[in-house]
Amino acid sequence: MAVMTITKDNFEAEVLTAQQPVLIDFWAAWCGPCKMMGPVIDQIAEENEAIKVGKINIDEQQELAMKYGIMSIPTVVLFENGQPKETSVGLVPKESIEKMLK
Repeated sequence: MAVMTITKDNFEAEVLTAQQPVLIDFWAAWCGPCKMMGPVIDQIAEENEAIKVGKINIDEQQELAMKYGIMSIPTVVLFENGQPKETSVGLVPKESIEKMLK
């Protein structure tokens, strides 16, 4: 499944009311570690059909970043049933993200 761009306009439909778990990558274009994390997030999206994967650009979606207390990036949040279930902050290996999904 391809990685979706999540904004405040589609957040409720794509994340809060999603029937499956949703993995969200909070990132910014100027963030070096975010750029390194990008391919990992893309791989996870391709390899896991059972989850939805999206990215939120914190510069463009400051309201969402503030709502979920994003203080450092990259931050990856796993949502289940519309609620944040698990969070990972910083550049982490793919295996760490995969553990969140189990």
